Amino acid sequence: MSKKHEEVEVITLIDEDGNEALYEVLFTIDGQEKFGKNYVLMYPSGIDEEENVGLLAYSFVENADGTQGELTPIDEDSNEEWDMIEEVFQAFLDEED
Repeated sequence: MSKKHEEVEVITLIDEDGNEALYEVLFTIDGQEKFGKNYVLMYPSGIDEEENVGLLAYSFVENADGTQGELTPIDEDSNEEWDMIEEVFQAFLDEED
């Protein structure tokens, strides 16, 4: 995964124990037309470029004022959503090569 010299968006996630962790946004997917929400793929902040890590994928719905929103884990049974995310991610990887 190569990093470009552009500003990176960072999100703080808080787990059920109250621990905070920083994640960098890899990219977002506009899924409004098909699913009525957007998606964000992210990875742990501060990792080495060559390090293999698991990506996190969440759906994202903005607040009415458009300033913030809520991240929601994607339902494991939502095959259509996962298929779309995997397809977009594969296209991203193909562009990076």
